[in-house]
Amino acid sequence: MEKMNPNHPEKGSSIKVDPITSLKDVANLKKLLEDNPRDLALFVLGINTNLRAVDLVQLRVEQFIDARVGDELVLKESKTGKQRRITINNAVLTAVKPWAVQCRDQEQELVFTGRDGGPMAPNYVNKLVKKWCAKINLKGNYGSHSLRKTWGYHQRVTFCVDIPTLMEIFNHSCQKQTLDYLCIQPQEIKDVYMNEL
Repeated sequence: MEKMNPNHPEKGSSIKVDPITSLKDVANLKKLLEDNPRDLALFVLGINTNLRAVDLVQLRVEQFIDARVGDELVLKESKTGKQRRITINNAVLTAVKPWAVQCRDQEQELVFTGRDGGPMAPNYVNKLVKKWCAKINLKGNYGSHSLRKTWGYHQRVTFCVDIPTLMEIFNHSCQKQTLDYLCIQPQEIKDVYMNEL
């Protein structure tokens, strides 16, 4: 009998990954990656945008070389085919621009390349995220989609962005889909009942 790959769900099911909910864990991951400019750029870009791994690995060096805070990345989403506009914040620029300069100096067109010079494989991004989270002993299930979920989680919890806005940004068809996606925690529901009138 053929052995199932644990990273591939059975047809009709899915594997859920967790967001990185602790800002301390986010800081620890940045510290872990500070000596690896490519991995730091990938992590910071992933948690500061809601791009899927398949779209992160298509980003081009030219999009960052002359970029400034507030500029927009314009790209076509692989999954939906829709055009996306992502605003570059300071964290992204600080982490990605130096790596993009190194890539340009090595005559690379893509920011995140594989061994063959083409785009890094999304499943490799998945392995990297799992490895990083394991190195800081994060408990839970993590993968490339954790970067996107971390962005959404902190937009909602840390920055208090409302669900309808996040629903629009994620291109979800209903608020329930967004709530499920953002991993509403049981403790959050319990805390609501502690609010006294």
